[in-house]
Amino acid sequence: MSSSVSKPSRTLRPRTLAVRGGLSRTNFRETSEAMFMTSGYVYDSAEEAEASFDGTLDRMVYSRFKNPTVAMFEQRLAEIEGAPACRATASGMAAVHAALLCQVRTGDRVVASKALFGSCHWIINELLPRYGVEVAFVDGTDLDAWKAALSQPTACVFLETPSNPTLEIIDLTAVCDLAHMAGAKVVVDNVFATPILQSPLELGADIVVYSATKHMDGQGRCLGGAVLGSAEFCTDVLGPFLRNTGPAISPFNAWVLLKGLETLDLRMERHCANALKVARFLETRPEVTRVLYPGLESHPQHDLAKRQMRGWGSIVAIELAGGKPAAYKLLNGVELIDISNNLGDAKSLITHPWTTTHQRLSPEDKLSMGITEGLLRLSVGLEDGDDLVEDLARALES
Repeated sequence: MSSSVSKPSRTLRPRTLAVRGGLSRTNFRETSEAMFMTSGYVYDSAEEAEASFDGTLDRMVYSRFKNPTVAMFEQRLAEIEGAPACRATASGMAAVHAALLCQVRTGDRVVASKALFGSCHWIINELLPRYGVEVAFVDGTDLDAWKAALSQPTACVFLETPSNPTLEIIDLTAVCDLAHMAGAKVVVDNVFATPILQSPLELGADIVVYSATKHMDGQGRCLGGAVLGSAEFCTDVLGPFLRNTGPAISPFNAWVLLKGLETLDLRMERHCANALKVARFLETRPEVTRVLYPGLESHPQHDLAKRQMRGWGSIVAIELAGGKPAAYKLLNGVELIDISNNLGDAKSLITHPWTTTHQRLSPEDKLSMGITEGLLRLSVGLEDGDDLVEDLARALES
């Protein structure tokens, strides 16, 4: 069965690329992208098999290495992101792990922002030092701290912006400039912003990672991740690591994510509108001592967010005066919003980071990230925004 890749004669805009990017049709000329649920491929001769493995012939040999459905997802996401290349992985954490481990060696140095998702913090703080990698954490919003940490040679910089769960915004252009002077490659976890709202590569980053499980799927169905960067990095540095360690995404999951990309722009527009409405409402409540959302003028890095983002995202963090008991009362009081540690779903979800996503960190590490026992992270979904406000109002009043 042959396939053909649709290549338009002109440059297309991101919303069109979300629907048309990477499209590869078989000879059946299907409208919806085909799903190739196969682990391996066959050859017409022994000579063809040899040529396929020694690189003489460019073709599929094993779905741990490459698969037609996965390739469509990778190409479409790369075109939306504006990246030369993309490699998909089985999960977002597989993407983070691969993006870091494929390029650091014993004796190297990694600098990271303190405000990280719990598993990202574990990889940098616990895993990398086991292999002789020096690690330094900085306050991501403090450029002087970045300057000090990057005053010596560094192999890699890792950061999230907006951060999980406190929504810190890091000056990407400034940090990338400092990192490059130190000889470092910059890896940005862009999951909260998505490629719709922020383009780290345009701001100086070298590598972008995603948990495609979140907004790209958008309906809580499957796991997936992605690493984007230069063709040289994805082929020569990341490629052998993925090929030989095996964090391959399944063709089915890649197909789900491929179809999710078609509506990502539309969904993010509703996510952002609902989140801003919810954030503004929560700012009026006496029970809430702090509301963190980049779209609010009260956010510490609101002006920076306006410069480097095209929208504010779906995540709102709030702190309640009564600590953990007050947080639990709100969690148990909502009727429409679900308690869940996931985010980026069509359904609104709420979680208590102190006891879930960041539970395994020490109290000191949590507090250094701005995570308190009264902090809640709200992933605002696609419901009617007024229904979400009413649900939160009822829970707060109870």
